[in-house]
Amino acid sequence: MDIVLLVKAAVMGIVEGLTEFLPISSTGHLILAGSLLHFTGEAAKTFDIAIQSGAIFAVILVYWQRVRETFAGLGSEPRAQRFALNVAIGFLPAAVLGVLFNKAIKAHLFTPQVVAATFIIGAFVILWAERRTARAVRVQTVDEMTPVDALKVGLAQCLALVPGTSRSGATIIGGMLFGLSRKAATDFSFFLAIPTLIGAGIYSLYKERALLSAADVPLFVVGLVLSFLSAWLCVRWLLRYIATHDFVPFAWYRIVFGLIVLATWWTGAVVWAE
Repeated sequence: MDIVLLVKAAVMGIVEGLTEFLPISSTGHLILAGSLLHFTGEAAKTFDIAIQSGAIFAVILVYWQRVRETFAGLGSEPRAQRFALNVAIGFLPAAVLGVLFNKAIKAHLFTPQVVAATFIIGAFVILWAERRTARAVRVQTVDEMTPVDALKVGLAQCLALVPGTSRSGATIIGGMLFGLSRKAATDFSFFLAIPTLIGAGIYSLYKERALLSAADVPLFVVGLVLSFLSAWLCVRWLLRYIATHDFVPFAWYRIVFGLIVLATWWTGAVVWAE
């Protein structure tokens, strides 16, 4: 196995883990990192989606007690049944649209220019949402959510099919706009990520299986392991962060980062491979 490719896979895994659960778009960062590393093409896009599963295992580990209680209580516990139903409802909209439009999205929207533009647009949405002083919190915890709340968050997650939007950003900010507390929106975003990203990874690997071979296994292992480790650290940090902070700093980061990408592309200072 090419050592240079392994290093690139390691970098991509770390980028995925550090950005998956922050409102700054992991897909966007992976596209940009892949462009700089010349780690591009259909096989690379499949790799990017597949290593998201590593980050999801980090969420499962952090929330293991709730995950275990939910599975154990599905047969008889109303709380567990209601929670599982809400996650399923939130998962379905993006799953359906993802299957229908996956090919078109990968063909036309996985570009640095699209990512930079959605970075900036998403930043202004975050700033607008955080400055809404009239927002009333109806739902303090995920156990207070109704199926309608879950559906609204699920529809917001569909926006993240556009690279650079951020799945976490769409679900967390969307949840807050729909009346969820910052903690409830963040928790539900994390739980919603479990079926969404595992499903996307399995679907992508199945669809693009002809592009892959046994020689690619070390790349995927390195990417998954480093994605898991960096995501575990990031999730634990974010849960502490949201207790006393808002998401405004992430919005300004998105604006600055997006402008840098647009400027370097426009001037030719960086050749962003597609």
